[in-house]
Amino acid sequence: MKKAYILFIGLTAALLTSCENLFMDDPIDSDPLSTFDYLWDKVDQQYAFFDLKGVDWDSVRQVYRPKVYEDMSDDSLFSVCAAMLNTLRDGHTNLISNFDVSRNDTVYYKMVAEKNINNEVVTLNYLTIGYHTTGGFAHNAIRDGKVAYIRYSSFENSVTNDALSYILNRYKDCEGMILDLRQNGGGVVDNVRMLLSIFENHGQLLYRSQIKSGPGHDDFTDWASIYADSTSDNINYHYTKPFAVLIDRGSYSATSFFAICTMAYDNIKLFGDYSGGGLGLPNGGELPNGWTYRFSITRTLAIDGGNYENGVPPDFRVLLDPTCTAQGIDNVIETAADWILSEK
Repeated sequence: MKKAYILFIGLTAALLTSCENLFMDDPIDSDPLSTFDYLWDKVDQQYAFFDLKGVDWDSVRQVYRPKVYEDMSDDSLFSVCAAMLNTLRDGHTNLISNFDVSRNDTVYYKMVAEKNINNEVVTLNYLTIGYHTTGGFAHNAIRDGKVAYIRYSSFENSVTNDALSYILNRYKDCEGMILDLRQNGGGVVDNVRMLLSIFENHGQLLYRSQIKSGPGHDDFTDWASIYADSTSDNINYHYTKPFAVLIDRGSYSATSFFAICTMAYDNIKLFGDYSGGGLGLPNGGELPNGWTYRFSITRTLAIDGGNYENGVPPDFRVLLDPTCTAQGIDNVIETAADWILSEK
């Protein structure tokens, strides 16, 4: 049955609560072995991507549990538990204590080492010194005023109807827009809905999601279909011209959600590198010793049926050319601009 539009942040609120209730435990000891076993069990019962990640969780336990012993220091126990979680290769997986926070080294290395943007080139030669700032957006026109270039560096930055209306009106005579989401690590999922409101929406399907619902690795709820809003009257007009979105390995979480949503719009194309993924929403709890944890407990399918947890593919894969960069040229932006101008 078709549901009213809700982005995942709304969809999961009740489900996460029920999931927490499903896995409630009686109090247990807080010694190192009990703490390790508790964390391993929680991941075993609730993590969403063992198959996709190719992780044999039983084998992981065999490797790391022998490293845990009575009276080991908190620092040492934290290192062992963090290393165990690192085998999931999931940027939404963290262990948090009062002295440290674990992060997945594989994901964060890719986000930084494989970034597909040179911020200095973008600032000096595309935004330029006279760029404009509207809310969380930096913007200017390029290609002799024919193409709008908008840089949105984080979905943590609020998106308002006023800001979107201003930008749409300012560049209404341009032949298209470029939205640069490279190295945008995500943030507030509701800002995805706000950005999508600038396009013509007619309740089209955006993606499907499900949540872990039981202790078995294949125990999930039924797929929930997420649909676009009806076209909003809060925006002065809706954008139907060519719209290029730039992504790279640093485009994570909410940015990947935006990337898969673009598949529902004929006038939007993705340029650059694969996104960083991160389409599984995290949930967590508290360990017996007081540390907290989180990891992905949902999975999402794009409208083409693909599970892009490990990275959303661009429509046009364009990697930075070092020769161009040395000349102050961003060939990803240039390729997107060429596409926009060819679509007129």
